[in-house]
Amino acid sequence: MKREQLIAQIKIKKSFLCVGLDTDLTLIPEFLLDYEDPVLEFNKRIIEATHDLCIAYKPNSAFYESRGLEGWKSLIETSKHIPSSCLSIIDAKRGDIGNTSSMYAKAFFDPESSGMNFDAITIAPYMGSDSVKPFLAFQDKWVILLALTSNEGGKDFQFIETGTCRLFENVIQKANTWAGNDRMMYVVGASQGDEFLNIRKYAPDHFLLVPGVGAQGGSLQDVCKYGLSESCGLIVNSSRSIIYASSGEDFAQRAREEAKKLQSEMAEILGGIGF
Repeated sequence: MKREQLIAQIKIKKSFLCVGLDTDLTLIPEFLLDYEDPVLEFNKRIIEATHDLCIAYKPNSAFYESRGLEGWKSLIETSKHIPSSCLSIIDAKRGDIGNTSSMYAKAFFDPESSGMNFDAITIAPYMGSDSVKPFLAFQDKWVILLALTSNEGGKDFQFIETGTCRLFENVIQKANTWAGNDRMMYVVGASQGDEFLNIRKYAPDHFLLVPGVGAQGGSLQDVCKYGLSESCGLIVNSSRSIIYASSGEDFAQRAREEAKKLQSEMAEILGGIGF
């Protein structure tokens, strides 16, 4: 999906919501366990119930890889059910070099090789440009680089002063030389508040993937107050508060209701800036 297509979907749906498909076999409704692939059935129903309210889906690969071959099958089939009107993000946080990175890219971007054809992937930047560029070699695919995260351990490195700026700001400046805002996004945790202002100094119109709204306690209003750009520039992810809104047979309808709450709030915010 190209940048202009993503922006068009935000305008059509009045939403910048991403639904995280962090699907845990131990947390899905018990009745689904009678299906041949309970995880896939759960994901399909979530997607069917919410696809008109969100502009992206983000499976976290760990929830699938942990189940071995069956998990990979669920992930491959889930990727095929994400509609083309939604950005498909694989949250894999890969970060290696050379041929290894090329193979990771092939795994998630080459349907003839793996059966998966995601639009975007999350990448850890610690090993530098040669861990990122193999993913950018795939036309029209996005790299979503970890920039400023909300976890406690993120403070170990991300705020180190590097001379003129902090490490996370240095990462953004360097990564901007590898690709433009039509191929590069950044991950910024929802609890970072006014740090979004500093990030916008270095990435004024890049899209930011923002996890942590919902069950993790991040504030959508704060994210938008400091992080919105002229092109919206935000993809706000919510996982558990949507997909696990109910453990009963009404789980998909309840997921839709929770997604609708966020979408309605987003529509009001976008309307307020004339977007």
